[in-house]
Amino acid sequence: MEKNIIKYDYKIGVKERRKANGHNSFLIFFTGLSGSGKSTIANALEQKLFGNNIKTYILDGDNVRSGLNKDLSFSAEDRSENNRRIGELANLFVDVGIVVLAAFVAPYEKDRNVIKNIVGKKNYVEVFVNTSLEECERRDVKGLYEKARKGEIKDMTGISSPYEVPLHPDIVLTEKDSIEESIKKIYELIQPKLLLK
Repeated sequence: MEKNIIKYDYKIGVKERRKANGHNSFLIFFTGLSGSGKSTIANALEQKLFGNNIKTYILDGDNVRSGLNKDLSFSAEDRSENNRRIGELANLFVDVGIVVLAAFVAPYEKDRNVIKNIVGKKNYVEVFVNTSLEECERRDVKGLYEKARKGEIKDMTGISSPYEVPLHPDIVLTEKDSIEESIKKIYELIQPKLLLK
């Protein structure tokens, strides 16, 4: 941190905000290939949480890339910066007392670890949506894989750019899990985390 920048010590912090909201705040980070189902699962989980009066917000790769991070490319360096900014943004929401659901490819383990370090290990839940490349290509709702195979898109994760499988995800979902099963698995994992202590 720049030595001339001194953070102001506000009297209301995350503890007070969590108490006012009636639940803990943390980041649920969904990672996997494009088309794996990250956004679909995050959306369904948010509906369940919101229905249980949990304050939530979804950060989605395409939405963040079309606004805050529209100045970044898909080079390895820019992907790292994209993920660092996501971590900082998610951390602000966690500090506000909100459960953040973030759905990003985040192909590199080191970048996912940066995000985990920014929000803090106790505020981080990693969900690996382990859908096969073949299934992601079959779904290909955005047409990205087809374009990548034709050479129209470079640095496409899973095709011309690597995806590093998470080493220690908190939960792994596969294409065999239904949306309902996926939500149930995640909710069972995070339910104790929601409780204020």
